[in-house]
Amino acid sequence: MLKLNYDKSVIEDAIDRIVKKTMNMDLTWDWPCGVAYYGICRAYRATGKKEYLDMLKDRVDEYMELGLPKNWTVNTCAMGHCLITLYEETGEEKYWDVAMSKVNYIRKEALRFGDNVLQHTVSANNDFPEQAWADTLFMAAYFLLRVGVKLKDADIIEDALNQYYWHIHYLQNPENGLYYHGYNNITGDHMSGFHWGRANAWAAYTMSRVGGILPEAYLYPRFLEITGSLNEQLAALKMLQTENGLWRTILDDEGSYEEISASAGIAAAMVEKGNPLHSKYINKSIQGLLDNVGADGKVMNVSGGTAVMKDRDGYRDISKRWIQGWGQGLALAFFAGILQAGDEDKDGAL
Repeated sequence: MLKLNYDKSVIEDAIDRIVKKTMNMDLTWDWPCGVAYYGICRAYRATGKKEYLDMLKDRVDEYMELGLPKNWTVNTCAMGHCLITLYEETGEEKYWDVAMSKVNYIRKEALRFGDNVLQHTVSANNDFPEQAWADTLFMAAYFLLRVGVKLKDADIIEDALNQYYWHIHYLQNPENGLYYHGYNNITGDHMSGFHWGRANAWAAYTMSRVGGILPEAYLYPRFLEITGSLNEQLAALKMLQTENGLWRTILDDEGSYEEISASAGIAAAMVEKGNPLHSKYINKSIQGLLDNVGADGKVMNVSGGTAVMKDRDGYRDISKRWIQGWGQGLALAFFAGILQAGDEDKDGAL
């Protein structure tokens, strides 16, 4: 079992400030909002504070009244996470109906290549032909898995696990266990080929969640691929943690800045995995992440939206000045995970 050192009241105070700051942001129905509101859902479940759920419900209802986007993308499917929680907590079918429209898009309309691998899409255009990005694991694969498990739908579960399987195949570097940002199936390469921090966070965090939500996960051969991949990745990532308990925007580049959304996602994955040998790395992250939460609840030093950049400076020069939904959401996922870490034992063998 993890042995974590923290002050519960300090963590709860940080969560409260982050949630309230997040709900003051003018986020639209897209992936930054999806990640942010996922974090609020995790905060609600960890603290039991109904005011978080009420604020979220009011905002999502407002979006629905104003009108949702006409076309889904892989990225906009990230909003499905909060819809699952709202449906589970309120029983209102309208949330489930929109979530299922996203599932229908992923299953029947979303662009795919090769062995039914989802192409990463950010708009109605074919922006990145036959490219697999680690981001898709959070926006679509993890969402699909949650729905599949809830419906006990074997086909949806297999589709979700298939996304994990091929993203591992295309994106994980077998030489060091780290993940590349993206893969281009047309050219057969990783484009600029950097080990981007947030890509590794998307992969690690979503893989760490599979075993906890998929019943009898050990009976799925592709789950065993996920655990193998995650074990190698986390073993590599622990060695790249900085003295401040954080990770860099290019993980293995000491000239890159420490980046908080990646750090939160990676540390949250360690919490979810529950390997007791990671306790010291998580404890180091707790203070490092707390130090990057402003008095007003702004999660600081979060890099802006990042495509697969052309060179090293392309990643190094992305601004970290502004508040971002994904920074808020991943920080909440980490702090919520800390509060819930003692709730269950993890299967150390997997």
